[in-house]
Amino acid sequence: MTSDATGSMPIGDYLARGGKLTSPENVPPRYRGELLRLMSSFVDSELAGSAGFADAINLAPGIRERIAASRITLEKADHAERVLDLMEDFGTDKALYNKAHDWAARVSRDTSVDPKRQGGDMRLSVFHYPLTGWTDAVVMNVLMGLATLFALEELSHCSYQPFADVLGDILPRERRHMELGLEGLERIAAREDGRAEARASIAYWMPRVALTFGPARSARFERLREMGLRHTDNETMRRAWRAEAEARLGALNLG
Repeated sequence: MTSDATGSMPIGDYLARGGKLTSPENVPPRYRGELLRLMSSFVDSELAGSAGFADAINLAPGIRERIAASRITLEKADHAERVLDLMEDFGTDKALYNKAHDWAARVSRDTSVDPKRQGGDMRLSVFHYPLTGWTDAVVMNVLMGLATLFALEELSHCSYQPFADVLGDILPRERRHMELGLEGLERIAAREDGRAEARASIAYWMPRVALTFGPARSARFERLREMGLRHTDNETMRRAWRAEAEARLGALNLG
C-alpha cells in the first residue's frame, strides 16, 4: 500500500526513511491500530490524571498550591481533548468516549496492578493508584511528570504529523506541570517532617512509574519503530528518566 506522499514507494519503506503521514486517508490498517492505541493511552492517562489530581486541589496547603493543582487538572483535560479531536478523524465518538470509564476510579494502594491495560481502559497502570495526601500528590506529579516529558518528546517526532504537532504544543505545558511539582516539593523538603513524608512517597511511586515505560524488550516496540511511531527503546528511556529523577530529588536532599 502507498500513500499520496510516497508515489510508488511501499509505505513501509517510506516510513522507515523518516516519511510522515498527514491524514487518516493515507494510514494503512495496521498503522491505524497502533496509532489509535498510542492516542488512547495518552487520552486515558490524561483524563485519569486530571480526575485524580482534582481531589488534590482541596488538599493544597495554600493558595499558590491550590492554583497550581487547579491548573494541572484543567490543562490535562484540555490535552486529552486535543488528542481526542484527532481520534475523531478516525471515527471515534468523543461524547461516548468521555463516558466510557470512571476516570476517577482507583484501586487500593497495596494492589498489584498489571502494567498491561485494564480491559478497555488504556490509562497507564500508575493512574489506577490513589493519592493519599498533598505530599503524595506532589511526589507523584514530579516523578510521573518527568516520565511524561520523556514520552512526549519521543512521540512528538512520530510519523503521524498531526499527532506529533499536537504533542509538540502540549510538551511545554506538561513541562510546566512538572516544574510546579518541583516547586511544591522544594517547599515540602524544607521541613524535616516533609522530607520524611516525601521519601515515603518516593519509595512508593518510583517502581510504579518505572513500569510505565513498558518491558525492556518488546515485539510491539519493534513494530512501532518500523512504522516511525517510536524511536527510542523502553529501557533507554527508563534509565534516562531514573537518572533525571534521582538528580532532581538529590538536589532537594531527597535522594
